[in-house]
Parts: sequence; structure tokens; C-alpha cells
Amino acid sequence: MPDRAAVSELIKRARAKDPAALDELFARCRSYLGLVARAKVESWLRTKADASDLVQQTMMEAYRGFDKFHGQTEAEWLGWLKRILEHNATDFVRRFQGAKRHVGKEIALSPPANDSAAAQLDPAAPGDTPSQAMAKLESELRLAEAIEQLAPDYREVIVLRNLQRLSFDEVAERLERSRPAAQMLWMRAIQKLQELLCEDGSQT
Repeated sequence: MPDRAAVSELIKRARAKDPAALDELFARCRSYLGLVARAKVESWLRTKADASDLVQQTMMEAYRGFDKFHGQTEAEWLGWLKRILEHNATDFVRRFQGAKRHVGKEIALSPPANDSAAAQLDPAAPGDTPSQAMAKLESELRLAEAIEQLAPDYREVIVLRNLQRLSFDEVAERLERSRPAAQMLWMRAIQKLQELLCEDGSQT
């Protein structure tokens, strides 16, 4: 996984009109945006919409409006992209569900505790200070990149259970498995995710 400091460097180079740096900057955050989009859209709309469409729209708008981004850090970059995605998600959901607005709750990723294979990826606390929120954003990019490296069934069970907040009965139904099998799959997925995050931490 990339060093987080490299994102700040990519921002500087992109501002200096380096097209390769700009492309890499957007490529670096695609996995993160994909997970956030799935958490915000698919649990409500299921097969009616594809979260990848939301990611694509967000990436295109951010690419065209890159000059409007005035931050310097990775956390500021992710926060800016997240705001664009949330605005698009609001319109996206409203388009399918009329006046119902389900995107009011912030779904944030946060790494599981190192000593618990069954730890939850809980939403950020509503009382977080700006600095705490920034720190969580920085860790979220690493987490999203780690989830992207998981096997498809591991990645899916984490998305369903931790991001879309489905019960294990619902997860089992979606995965066409028994509840015990779904729970075991989830625990193995969390354990593998922890291993990837530890490997990443040892390399930085």
C-alpha cells in the first residue's frame, strides 16, 4: 500500500499541472469512494442502482473541478471528495425514493482493534473534533485499500455487515449461506483484514 505522505506529494505535483500525478491521485482513492458509495446507496436501493455509477459521477466532477480544491493533506483530499459524493448520493437516493432522505447518517470506516477479530467498523462519533475527523479520514484510505485486497467473499461480507449494517440473518440471505457460515466467514474476513493492516503498518 502507498505511503500516506505520497498523497500530499501527488497533490502538489497535480497542482503543478502534472497529468500523471493527477491520474494517480484519483486512482489512489477509487477503492475508498467505492466502499463509501456502497454503504450509502446499495443497502437502500439494492439492485435498483449501481454504486459504481455514483463513484464515476463523483470522480468526474472532482476531476473537472480540481482547481477548486485548496487543501494540502490526504485527509483534506478525502474530505473534499466525500462531500462531493455525499451531495451526489443525496440526489441519487432521492431520484429513486422520492422525498425519503436516508443519507443523513454519516457512514465512516475505522480500523478494527488489533486485539479483536470480531471488532466492528463503527460510524464516527458525532462529537469528533475536526482534528479527530481528519485522523479518521487518513486511516480510512488505508483501510479501504486493505479491503480491496481481500478475496471477493471476504470483501462482500465486510461490506454487508460493517458498511451496510445488515443483520447476520440478512447477510446470510444475501450470501445464500447459513447464519453460522456467514458469521464464520465474517470473522475470517476481519482477521485477514487485520493481518493486511498490520503488514501495512510494519512497512511504514
